[in-house]
Amino acid sequence: MQLIVNSGNDDLVGIKGNQPKLLSYARTLTQKLLPTAINTQLEQTRGRVVQRTVRVYDQLCGIDPSWDKAQSLIAVERRGTRDGQDFHTFSYYLSSLKASAINFAHAIRGHRDIENGLHWVKDVVFGEDIAPIRTYNAATNWSIMRTFVINLLRAKGYRSLTKALRFLCHDLEQLFSLLTMN
Repeated sequence: MQLIVNSGNDDLVGIKGNQPKLLSYARTLTQKLLPTAINTQLEQTRGRVVQRTVRVYDQLCGIDPSWDKAQSLIAVERRGTRDGQDFHTFSYYLSSLKASAINFAHAIRGHRDIENGLHWVKDVVFGEDIAPIRTYNAATNWSIMRTFVINLLRAKGYRSLTKALRFLCHDLEQLFSLLTMN
């Protein structure tokens, strides 16, 4: 975070289980202090009901010195039903910004859209994580090619990349038509 802030930018970082001390700090702080801002949104889509509550805390006393550029701790509580099953989760984030809960909610949702719209597709549809290519240059080149194909398919109007691949794999003319954008 320091490198990003020192370069004149800001950061919003998810706190995960591989940072046990920071995660413990976030959980403890959010139980002890009152948030400075709260935003709650309810979303109903595709048989799913989700209530997201974003709480922002800006009194970060006692945080590890390596995170001293952090200005806000954000706790996101998600609860609802998915496929008839109840769920309840908490996620924590640190940011070098002081912003409203609604702004952090939009930023976090935007990141999740990128994660679900690109990384998930590259992993699940294109099998990127199980690809046998392990050298850095080859893996990087194949990742760029996958992103190129995803962008081509989306530019041609395909919403489901799995269906697009099934449709195009047997139609060479359609496949080559991707390379001409008219």
